Formats: sequence, structure tokens, C-alpha cells
Amino acid sequence: MICEFCGGETRKKKVKRQHWLQSRLYIVENVEAEVCKECGERYFHATTLDNIDRYLAVKHDVKRQISVEVVSMT
Repeated sequence: MICEFCGGETRKKKVKRQHWLQSRLYIVENVEAEVCKECGERYFHATTLDNIDRYLAVKHDVKRQISVEVVSMT
């Protein structure tokens, strides 16, 4: 795959992804993505994102919980 931002080549890689579902923020590890070797842009297949939604919508294992600060620049 070719990166639409810089034209670099991508490669398959497992990454962490922040994912919102029903007003909740999740950090999902080991998500397959295409990652640009040049600029680091990440691309996720629609089926991967759908699978994350399905997994989070039902009871699932939680590795750990963290606290996240929400700030505004205004």
C-alpha cells in the first residue's frame, strides 16, 4: 500500500489504537494496521475497526485501567 500523505510504502504492523465507542475511550493493543515507513501514518481496514467495535460491545477482558486527563486549549 502507498501512503496517501507522503507516498511512502506501508507495512503491516501491530499497534496500539485509541478507540471511542459509545462515549467511552479504549486503548486497544495488538491491532493490525498498515503503517507508513516514511511518515508513520497508520491505516486500518474497515473490517478491523468493525471487529474492535464488536469486541468492545460485549463483555471483554480488561488488561488494566488508566486515568486520562481531558483539557481544553480555550
